Amino acid sequence: KLSVKYINKSTNVDPKFAYEGDSGFDLRADIESEIVLDPFKRVLVPTGLYFELEKGTEIQVRPRSGLAIKKGLTIVNTPGTIDADYRGELMIPMINLSNEAQIIEDGDRIAQMIIAKYESIAWELSETLDDTTRGTGGFGHTGKN
Repeated sequence: KLSVKYINKSTNVDPKFAYEGDSGFDLRADIESEIVLDPFKRVLVPTGLYFELEKGTEIQVRPRSGLAIKKGLTIVNTPGTIDADYRGELMIPMINLSNEAQIIEDGDRIAQMIIAKYESIAWELSETLDDTTRGTGGFGHTGKN
């Protein structure tokens, strides 16, 4: 298992997986008073969590599907990426895509977090790329079906 150090300065429970085998866990708002988020407005919501990751890993922050469909609350940049060398508080940039104000309260589950490994790469400048069947086709190139 991957070892991840963390500090929890919030009043919320420590991060944990809801079920064995889950890939991600919920992040909770750590706020002193409720946030009223008007339609199409953005806010940076603190979590009170700080992480130390191993090199070659990253945090990916993703929206919670229930919050998105029920309240129209989602994350502005998704998935959000936090690099292994960042030591600041994990903050969630949220947006209200509904037509009415939404309330975020202390302890609300506002996002989910996944820790992922990635490969380091070596750039190789080239004049050509290998041909494929697809070639340069994209953005709906393969049709509706």
